[in-house]
Amino acid sequence: MPKVDSMLVTLLVASVAALGVAIALKPGPATNVSPAEAGLATAAKPQDGSASQSRADATGQRAQWAASATGRIEPRNGEIRLAAQISGRIADVPVKSADRVKKGEVLVRLDDEDHWIRHAAAESEAHVRKRERDEDIEIKSGQERRRLEDASFDAERALFRTRMVFDEAANALRAGKSGTPQSVEEFRAMIQPAEEKALADRAALARHVAQGAPLPTRLEASLAAARSDQALAEQAIERTRIRAPFDGTVLSVPARAGELTAASAEAVLVTFGDLSALRVRAEVEERDATKVKIGQRVVVRADAYPDRDFEGKVTSIASALGAPRINTRGPRRPNDVEVLEVQAMLDGNPPLLTGMRVDVFFRNETAVSAAPAEPPAATKP
Repeated sequence: MPKVDSMLVTLLVASVAALGVAIALKPGPATNVSPAEAGLATAAKPQDGSASQSRADATGQRAQWAASATGRIEPRNGEIRLAAQISGRIADVPVKSADRVKKGEVLVRLDDEDHWIRHAAAESEAHVRKRERDEDIEIKSGQERRRLEDASFDAERALFRTRMVFDEAANALRAGKSGTPQSVEEFRAMIQPAEEKALADRAALARHVAQGAPLPTRLEASLAAARSDQALAEQAIERTRIRAPFDGTVLSVPARAGELTAASAEAVLVTFGDLSALRVRAEVEERDATKVKIGQRVVVRADAYPDRDFEGKVTSIASALGAPRINTRGPRRPNDVEVLEVQAMLDGNPPLLTGMRVDVFFRNETAVSAAPAEPPAATKP
């Protein structure tokens, strides 16, 4: 068998390795292109295949759109998540999803039987203490203060009773048991004057006390303590009612009658919002933060309406960067970018649903071309 020169074999192996390295290092077509640039290039690609025309169209697209971001549709003032102030059993849920309600209407009611028992005991004690005070013939000073105290207390109780009567009328009408919309509105109209009178009487008492009113006697102090117990019982009853904070629409009702709820912000009973107008909350990347301004026009696109554009105007820009909330899927990674939260009100009444994920394109207000350009095709992560 012939011998093979080891030096020749070594040179041959080195030559093959050098050839492989040269092929691997040979420059090829660029592939590190951002999704936005790829979308711009695709949207601007001409039919005749001209490279120079493609570059010109892509430049025009970039001049038309200052930035793009992912966003979500929200009600006018955002979604309001209502939870209970106290723990208890849910006694009644008189509303359902998509119901339109007015400010002050009860959305969820907790069990309040125990609070009404305490209220009855406190009310009886207050009546007894008031009679004792009125029968004390030795009291000669402080007549004006007592008059103002009685007026303020009576006004607060009248306001409480007015709210309870309104709740009963509104719930009966919603359940179809009795009442008319006109009667409910009459009870609703009585609440504001009662609130104004309670505030006025409370302010008058505070002014009188500040002017140096005489100190209360033992009987007057006992009456004040009994009235405080009654006021606390009424406050506890009021906290069993989750009311609409303003006129709006019920978006969702996770609460169910018979369930137990805790006094926690995480235990959401009703999601509420004003759908008279919609806004979009977009998360702009840090590199585009300086390209967004108040009053800037935006174009919104949703997958549910692929052939329609919805326009709006930037109304609010956060003062600091933060972690993204829309694109987050699981734990944050060290290389996650910070984003700038931007809010824009949409024009008119678009048929978008709250919670929809959309693509937001910010117009370049300094663009030379007045004709609107087509937004680039968004690339979903």
